[in-house]
Amino acid sequence: MARRRSRGNVPSCLGLAMAASCLLLLAGVSEGQLQVGFYSKSCPGAESTVASVVRQSGSADPTIFPALLRLQFHDCFVRGCDGSVLIKGGGGSNAEVDNSKHQGLRGLEIIEGAKSQLEAQCPGVVSCADIVALAARDAVAFTGGPSFDVPTGRRDGKVSNLRDADALPDVHDGIDSLRSKFRANGLDEKDLVLLTAAHTVGTTACFFLQDRLYNFGGTGAGADPTIPPVFLSELRSRCAPGDFNTRVPLDRGSGNVFDTSILRNIRNGFAVIGSDAALYNDTATVDVVDSYSGLLSNFFGPYFRQDFADAMVRMGSIGVVTGGAGEVRKVCSKFN
Repeated sequence: MARRRSRGNVPSCLGLAMAASCLLLLAGVSEGQLQVGFYSKSCPGAESTVASVVRQSGSADPTIFPALLRLQFHDCFVRGCDGSVLIKGGGGSNAEVDNSKHQGLRGLEIIEGAKSQLEAQCPGVVSCADIVALAARDAVAFTGGPSFDVPTGRRDGKVSNLRDADALPDVHDGIDSLRSKFRANGLDEKDLVLLTAAHTVGTTACFFLQDRLYNFGGTGAGADPTIPPVFLSELRSRCAPGDFNTRVPLDRGSGNVFDTSILRNIRNGFAVIGSDAALYNDTATVDVVDSYSGLLSNFFGPYFRQDFADAMVRMGSIGVVTGGAGEVRKVCSKFN
């Protein structure tokens, strides 16, 4: 599959707060530790194999595409992009994936399937962490999103702790908490908006809407007062009290297509989950949402597809393990 080179291959450094982390990342890229085409000689079929597995899985179940995109987010925001989310806990359920913040996480078997094929081709070469990043990239492309290059060369981490996942963003988080969690990973308000816009595809379970619709703030006071009445009625018709399992599109009216509809919905009060709605409660994020949700932005910029690809590359570079650190797992669900 041909890929155009994204300017996200060498992420831009935005702001003094990111300077140190960007210098480290740039050094890693220049030294070949994290680079586009890392497996071009050691395992030439690595990227095409992952793409094939993702495509076949999506043909059978298109909902796996947004699930794979979510999987990378959940991996990178806990201990960095090191594949720690793939480790299965034992009887004590002490692995990262057992944390309730990972509830509903899917696609782990897709990563394992790609790993199995790659182990047959190139034993001990391609890391599970890189497979996660490549699968997310391909999932974006297969839903109509941008195609972009992903620097590879990550190695797998050797730690997976239940409580580490407490740091993940939550659907109940307000804007200050969201900004803090993104900044802790070297990401700014623009990245927050762009990566949240991944909700342009996929669904959420009514479980994550119960408090917002019926017990906002945990006070028993009813619904979030910022939800427009017509939209509240629509959501309640889909998610009755106590209904945890019914699924609702995150992007009202456009849940199967990669586009900017999610940002227009956030701007107009039609965000499904609270953390999406929170983006319109802060001047900095409001300005970013507005800049992409205008009808003319596709022609005159800012260019959402390119900027989203760049944000994905930045996220995929959080806390990477490279060089002689970590390991390359033989099976993604357990340490060597």
